[in-house]
Amino acid sequence: MISPIDRRNFMAIAALLASSAALPASAEEQAKDGHEQSMMKTPPDAPKVAMLIYPRMVALDLIGPMTVFNILRFNVQLVWKDKAPVSTDVGLSFAATQTFEECPNDLDILFVPGGILGTIDCMNDPEVRAFLADRAARAKWVTSVCTGGLVLAAAGLLQDYDATAHWAVADLLPLMGARHIDKRIVRDRNRMTGGGVTAGIDFALALAAEMRGEEAARRVQLIIEYAPEPPFRNGTPQEAGAERVADMRKSRKWMDDQARMAAELAGKRIGI
Repeated sequence: MISPIDRRNFMAIAALLASSAALPASAEEQAKDGHEQSMMKTPPDAPKVAMLIYPRMVALDLIGPMTVFNILRFNVQLVWKDKAPVSTDVGLSFAATQTFEECPNDLDILFVPGGILGTIDCMNDPEVRAFLADRAARAKWVTSVCTGGLVLAAAGLLQDYDATAHWAVADLLPLMGARHIDKRIVRDRNRMTGGGVTAGIDFALALAAEMRGEEAARRVQLIIEYAPEPPFRNGTPQEAGAERVADMRKSRKWMDDQARMAAELAGKRIGI
């Protein structure tokens, strides 16, 4: 039971706390709040990034690079024909923040993720190809990860360039005029292409170093604690071995055959 004196003390303390809560924030607190808000804002001179999204894409192809670009406070926009949500391989949907028409004409980065079935659709879609060709004509960087490289190539954007893509379909790049280089990240002039899925983080860090300097890229790598230690040495055909690669190719034969047909058609359009 609280004594009368303790009760008076308790009420006095409660009143003091209530009055202090009602006081305006100190200059220090206001400065802190302002700093946090400013850190969340995109600077007006931030690089403009258009990241293509499309139905049946691979979500991680997008999320890895997008995370790096967001930490750098780039002006990142997701772009598609309309703003209806598009499906991804993991069941999550993404909605465009800009349509093709709304996307700026002058971009710092044009980026295409992968996802084999959606990739094939994009390779065969004249509207997608026309959009990419138009923005790429003025973009400072034209980039892709995974099978997104096939989409760039189908739009005629990798002709006479070194490039790479997911290992299972990277051999299709020469059908569309590109030179396939078997590396995780390939840069040729203002084209930068990455290998399959997880190469997206490597790609984004490499591009960050080009645009913001190595120290800025190192800082982002530390923030996201990117220090991969895979449990198996099985992430490339060379590591996996011939038997595992053959089994994998067998399981995806129909998809890869469709990609080959799309690449052959694209090559004919380009004049290869």
